[in-house]
Formats: sequence, C-alpha cells, structure tokens
Amino acid sequence: MTDTAERQRIDKWLFFARIVKSRSLAQKMVRDGQVRLNGARVIRPSVDVGDGDRLVIALERRDLHLIVRAAGVRRGPYAEAQTLYEDVSPPPEAREALSAFEQAQRVPGSGRPTKKERRELSKLRGD
Repeated sequence: MTDTAERQRIDKWLFFARIVKSRSLAQKMVRDGQVRLNGARVIRPSVDVGDGDRLVIALERRDLHLIVRAAGVRRGPYAEAQTLYEDVSPPPEAREALSAFEQAQRVPGSGRPTKKERRELSKLRGD
C-alpha cells in the first residue's frame, strides 16, 4: 500500500468507479463533506485512496459503504468499475408498501361527519 502506483486521487477514483457522473461532481461532493475515508471526513479532492480503504459516501437517498479494491485506470463499463470496490452497504430499510386500495381507504372518524353525527351535533348546539 505504500507504492504510489496503487494509490489514486479520491475524486478520480469516484469518477472511475462510476459513483458520480463527472470529476467536477466528485470534487464538489468531497468538498461538501459527503465523503468519509476510514471514518474521517475528507474535504480535499486530492486525498489519495488505496487498496483496503473504507469509504462512506452520502448520496441523496442512501449511504454507500465501500471498500476500495483497486485504483482505476480509466472510466470503463460498469462491469469494469465494479472490480474497483466491494459494496458493504447495509440493506435498505423496508418501506411499508401499501396497495392502491389500502391508500384510498379512509380511517373511520376522519372526514365529513355522518348523518347521525350531524344530528347529534345539531342537538348539542340546540339547532
């Protein structure tokens, strides 16, 4: 891991691993503090990553937990990019999936009062 050929700038690695669409987006993500390297927040895109480093990347909808396996040579196809890292992210939380019918049903007591409830309200008010 001490050899410089095995290490690469973090913004370049994020781009080669297809985590972001461009190097400038990778640099912005790093500067904004959305990337952690071995538990520490990284704010310089010039920081080097190498084999065995752990990255936590805060994306819009989830956090990616990656272990760097190799430095990239180019931004190749997705299959090639997958060899650069090992994804150890926890599984996404299961969301409550409601069917359209379940979503359309009203909770009893919510909404407009029934005819019986209207009569009781009128009696109470003295109408």
